[in-house]
Amino acid sequence: MFPKNRYILSVLVEDVDGIVSRIAGLFTRRGYPIASIVSAITDVDGINRITIVIDGELGDEHTIEQITKQLNKLIPVLKVVRLPEESTVARALMMVKVSADAGNRPQIVDAANIFRARVIDVSPDAVVIEATGTPGKLEALLDVLAPFGIREMIQSGEIALCRGPRTMAPASGR
Repeated sequence: MFPKNRYILSVLVEDVDGIVSRIAGLFTRRGYPIASIVSAITDVDGINRITIVIDGELGDEHTIEQITKQLNKLIPVLKVVRLPEESTVARALMMVKVSADAGNRPQIVDAANIFRARVIDVSPDAVVIEATGTPGKLEALLDVLAPFGIREMIQSGEIALCRGPRTMAPASGR
């Protein structure tokens, strides 16, 4: 799962081929640990935002500073910001397939509802649930669903934004 202590870096980049590979390669070459890396489009055409979560137990302030400096040296990188945990909204997506039959399906649906998750597929012997939230919330949902029998699970890395008016780039006006 996701690390408890972590650093979140938000990186604005030009949308060019291979930029995610170049960033991942920078981490690999230097032995920096990546807990998750997610690239997504922004409201500005040609600009993507890459959210990188770094395991805090394997990194420290000096390491994060070095990573930031190295990222800023890459030509397609426009801006690197370390997002402070206390003023950041971060969410990951998880889909989990749980064994279900007519007897336990209502309990599984109730459990999903408690976590504000959605049932997105139902078959005679399984239910697929979609949930978004913090790593802790998603882990708690898995703990509740585990007794029913988890068949498959997939979880994305986190995406994150700072709370309040602070932004990384000017909006496109959409």
